Amino acid sequence: MSVGDWQLRRELCDIGKRIWQRSYCAGNEGNHSARIGPDRVLCTPTGISKGFISPDEICVVDMEGTQVEENPRGRKRTSEVLVHLAIYKHRPDVKAVIHSHPPHATAFCISNMSLPEGIHPEAEVFLGRVPRADYATPSTQDLPDSILPLIGPETNTVLMGNHGTVSFSDKGLIDAYYKLEILDAYCRILLLAAPLGRVNQLSRSEMGELLQVKEKFGFRDERAACVEEGCVGEFNEAFLAATDVRPVTATCQCEDGPVTTSHTSGGGDTGDDLELLVGAITDQIMAKMR
Repeated sequence: MSVGDWQLRRELCDIGKRIWQRSYCAGNEGNHSARIGPDRVLCTPTGISKGFISPDEICVVDMEGTQVEENPRGRKRTSEVLVHLAIYKHRPDVKAVIHSHPPHATAFCISNMSLPEGIHPEAEVFLGRVPRADYATPSTQDLPDSILPLIGPETNTVLMGNHGTVSFSDKGLIDAYYKLEILDAYCRILLLAAPLGRVNQLSRSEMGELLQVKEKFGFRDERAACVEEGCVGEFNEAFLAATDVRPVTATCQCEDGPVTTSHTSGGGDTGDDLELLVGAITDQIMAKMR
């Protein structure tokens, strides 16, 4: 084993610990891998928490998924390595793949909802458009078959229906992990914003300027050529509908009967409405004290 391979094994273990510490995977969930040659891939073993892997437990497989080296600890390769290998074959430039179940992103997967675009600059620059695949049975060929048609030359992340996510990078394992972190952070922000009742979408001109900045950073984005035609944000309808301005009703249950007032979240004279509610409740409390 070369020094480089051993260091990469340690990196796989370190990334696994980070994934476990961030609660991106529970129990023995998830798997990740790194390419070490044209026909060799290092991958995590099955049946062990990604937070407790040692370098000598990392497995070596060929591009068909056959474990080609005896593992010193008797570990077997992950059963979902077929997803990783399909991505490596489809995109020869990819050097590392991470499949995980980050909770906020997985919430979108199980809701069958695509991620909105043109909302958060960091997500646009480092993730770009994130496609969503329909559900496919894990550990079968159906799973890689469901995501490959969605992976273009600029894609680095895919939502897997009712399952989880897969992130990959042409720079290496750490960069693939960064994609995972950014993805779940973006999804967490979206879910935190939803109860506020309003999400601001960047205008076409703002999005165009942002994609120009992205290209200056060295990240191509095919949407830059069609942003003025409205190609950005075409998947936003479902999410924005879920965060539309909606009525909120507050009720005071007093012995003399309930007092109810309503206001509209995200707009309107909510301060005046709140003052009316407080006044009505105060009047009932004072009447009861007389």
